[in-house]
Amino acid sequence: MSTYTLTYEPERAKGWTSFYSYEPDWMIGMNSYFYTFKGGNLYRHNTNSVRNNFYGVQYGSSIKSVFNDDVLFNKLFKTIALQGTASWGVTLESDIQDSGFINSEWFEKKEQVWFAFVRNSGDIPAGDDEYVLRSVNGIASSTTVDTTDPSAVEINFSTSVTVSGIISVGDRLYFGYPTPTLCGQVTEINVDLPNGVNQLVVDISDTGALPPSNTEYFFFIKNAVAESHGILGHYAIFTMTNNSANQVELFMTQSDVMKSYP
Repeated sequence: MSTYTLTYEPERAKGWTSFYSYEPDWMIGMNSYFYTFKGGNLYRHNTNSVRNNFYGVQYGSSIKSVFNDDVLFNKLFKTIALQGTASWGVTLESDIQDSGFINSEWFEKKEQVWFAFVRNSGDIPAGDDEYVLRSVNGIASSTTVDTTDPSAVEINFSTSVTVSGIISVGDRLYFGYPTPTLCGQVTEINVDLPNGVNQLVVDISDTGALPPSNTEYFFFIKNAVAESHGILGHYAIFTMTNNSANQVELFMTQSDVMKSYP
């Protein structure tokens, strides 16, 4: 069970303001300073520039809240924008997905606002909640498959099939219906229609990947981190973390949200 130190601000907030990770043996306020005792030692707080360091242990800051406008609409949460002095790491979850995240170094400062697109972690093999998302695209049934070299399985399609549309090297290829099976990662896209070449080359060394038979229906899932599709849901719970030992100010958090149309 986790334990926290809970603070109360009686003048301005008139309420409970923060949870702290440190656990003192005793606390007391005196002469406008806050003192704690820990392990027989006396500590005076807020007297140096190092933040989130208590009793020699460096902690991080964490804030958790929710975006929940238009509660009846299913929405796509695309971005996070922060107004403050520094970027934060962000994770997001909704009633449909729980894989949204932004690393703090992905934020760019634009007009004094820290801005970044929401990415998805993406399980490999994909989970059931990923097959219905916009990053999944069907191709067609294969004509022949050559599995001689597991690191370069050749999957051939009819020349009437468009293979080189939005599929990219690095995307994961799947086959089978109604139970999808991971084939592997696309390493080459070879298209020369006048000479009858319409082919994907796949590395099937991924954990859980299996070689397909000659005639399987194939589809692919875009690289979840690279595509930044955001997360889908009626609401989005976001958790922000910052591990800086310096003073960091945060004024507002916002997200670009669009209605999802099935």
